[in-house]
Amino acid sequence: MRVRVIPFGVLKDWLGSQAGAIELPEGASVAMLLERLRATLPAGAAAGILSSIAVSVNAEYAQAADILDDGDEVGLLPPVSGGSSRAASPARTANPLDESGGHANVTIALTRERIDAEKLVAEAKSGEDGAVVVFDGMVRNHTRGRRTLHLDYEAYEEMALRQMRELAARARDRFGVRQATMVHRLGRLEIGETSVLIVVASAHRSAAFEACRWLIDSLKQTVPIWKKETFADGAVWAPGEPFPKEIAVEPAEAPHEN
Repeated sequence: MRVRVIPFGVLKDWLGSQAGAIELPEGASVAMLLERLRATLPAGAAAGILSSIAVSVNAEYAQAADILDDGDEVGLLPPVSGGSSRAASPARTANPLDESGGHANVTIALTRERIDAEKLVAEAKSGEDGAVVVFDGMVRNHTRGRRTLHLDYEAYEEMALRQMRELAARARDRFGVRQATMVHRLGRLEIGETSVLIVVASAHRSAAFEACRWLIDSLKQTVPIWKKETFADGAVWAPGEPFPKEIAVEPAEAPHEN
């Protein structure tokens, strides 16, 4: 059978031509695919390159033991907020369209346009709310002692929207808030521009604060969006936050093919 492998972020640079269509025996698992890829890498490099990654199958997080089918799309995901990916579709991201997928009081979007925070906050408010909490993540002019010129954000869009939608819906259920809005910018961002905006509206301030904090922390750990930082003295992929244990795939524990 044949599966399509798409590496993201730093993995894209390392694997390059090793990605694409890969032939595997029927009944092959995610672990077997990782072992196949590991065998193509330079000696000593595989452990570092393929450590602490996550794997998706058809835009859903997968485990090492999951069995692959012919035609599956397998994403190799380094820790998020740390790299670049395949190009986004301008038609889908030209404006911050609602991608809530039918979830009530959930607004989700990826956009290549500037995020209009004032408009989104106003739209989130309702007469029944007693509090609106906003997280406005911006591009700063320095990182780790280096002067930042700009950032580039890209995503595994289908999967990112799905994850954002699920997080917003879970936040409403978990914290009892009325409205959850999550909008993330893609493409080139200049200093001072908003990269991510989260708005939570609730009858009570404590729930709104807790939900907003949980949403940004969860987004940074699980939503497949990566960034490339360009400094005055070079460019690097930002180190991402480790995946939660239930998502990370550890190739070192994967069984070898017979």
